[in-house]
Amino acid sequence: MRNYFILFLFPFLFACQSEVFDLVILNAAVYDGLGNPPERVDVGIIDGKIAKIGDLQATDTKEQIDAQGLVLAPGFIDMHVHLDPLLNMPLAESHVRQGITFALGGPDGGGPWPFTDYLDTLENTPLGLNVGYLIGHNSIRQAVMGLEDRAPSRQELDSMKFLVKEAMEAGAFGLSTGLKYLPGTFAKIDEVIELTRISGSYDGIYTSHLREEGIGLIEAVQEAIEIGKQSGTPVVLTHHKAIGVKMWGKSVQTLAMVDSARNAGIDIMMDQYPYTASHTGISVLIPSWAREGGIFEERTENPELYDSIKAGIIWNILNDRGGRDLRRIQFSRVSWRPDLEGKTLHDWIVMDGKEPSVEIGAEYVIQAQLNGGTGTIYHAMDAADVERILKHPMTMIGSDGRLSQPGEGHPHPRAYGTFPRILGHYVREQKTISLEEAIRKMTSLPASRLGLKSRGQVKVGYIADLVLFNPETVSDLSTFTDPHQYPIGIEHVLIGGEFAVKNGEFQKKLPGRLIRKNEID
Repeated sequence: MRNYFILFLFPFLFACQSEVFDLVILNAAVYDGLGNPPERVDVGIIDGKIAKIGDLQATDTKEQIDAQGLVLAPGFIDMHVHLDPLLNMPLAESHVRQGITFALGGPDGGGPWPFTDYLDTLENTPLGLNVGYLIGHNSIRQAVMGLEDRAPSRQELDSMKFLVKEAMEAGAFGLSTGLKYLPGTFAKIDEVIELTRISGSYDGIYTSHLREEGIGLIEAVQEAIEIGKQSGTPVVLTHHKAIGVKMWGKSVQTLAMVDSARNAGIDIMMDQYPYTASHTGISVLIPSWAREGGIFEERTENPELYDSIKAGIIWNILNDRGGRDLRRIQFSRVSWRPDLEGKTLHDWIVMDGKEPSVEIGAEYVIQAQLNGGTGTIYHAMDAADVERILKHPMTMIGSDGRLSQPGEGHPHPRAYGTFPRILGHYVREQKTISLEEAIRKMTSLPASRLGLKSRGQVKVGYIADLVLFNPETVSDLSTFTDPHQYPIGIEHVLIGGEFAVKNGEFQKKLPGRLIRKNEID
């Protein structure tokens, strides 16, 4: 009888013992990530996961934070990141300081190659944040077909399909295309549909840098919708925008197309960065045919072809990313002439003692490409389109930023400020969207899109990827003239329950890891 009583009493006594938390966050305004209003509750963390939510004022804990005046939200998920420097910048400070705890790399049809080997390398590399990858169509097509402007043979298409399958089995989150860039621009829609079906069969997504984002935007959106329809794969129109003066306002039409497609049962969403300038290479101003086969230099040596190339560049300056003004074309990275970084195409011509004109500007674009190209910022978008796209309920946030660190180049400010800019400028100042909606776009919406089952919400059992920020002060400081500035107001960032930012100070820790689609927590 005595032993029976002890056995009966032991579980009861054990259950009554106080939990000892690794960390308790007190008094924060907690936004769950689903778009609901905040609750004033405490959050307790054990072994890198959210263990309890409620009144934890009297609990035992190894560490606690009084977060009075701060917002607690799920860690931010960046849907579009250029992670190329990751092995050289594993701390990823420019991203972590924004509150980003997961970054999706491999956008625009590019990314690491060979894909599987690279992921295997990252598997054993300590990282400053969690990362996942898309497999890039351009990388695959170039590996199989080079830069040739033609349809693939059946054997070549089978080879590409095999490479997509291999990448998906290695843990890719889906397929990305860069149909504006070489060699993806040479691919017809049927090729993309065939490859997208492979990624979709592994529960992956299809993200598309559209074939055109200026003139031709409407047709490009329709193409992406058709790819989603024919392949049965969820679609993301990545860094959705309307670029070039002639296309300003066209987001009204593209968003209506998204709504119509969704009403027809096609699963389509968008991501966006909150700026009126884009960033890519100077080569985007050059007609694709001129770079086909990798013999651009030889073509420029032919006077007739040179004139045709120049005419195509002039058209793009006047009608597309050039924004009709050489001052709108700004250099971010110029390895062969660093003194041009931060300057515009107009500035360069003036520095050479010439009178700027669109015709001379086109000649300088050719010269820049022959010298090795440039990273280039194009100020050719309208603020009303940016706000309209941001308001759409199916828009997520993606920085399109490249991992950056002070002293290297002259990056687009999105590399340092995307997520704080949403919270400061578009929520607090412009009141474009509510704070709970902004957080949803940064957390549960992308987590759902990617199938991250234990991230993107403040919920018991979920991984403690969390951010605490001051809603009254959070702001981006990075500008187009002075980009190397970290944001303010991001007070704490936890990744797997470990501080990556604490009291506003970067901790130089490596709590992140590679996350494969087929190995999601």
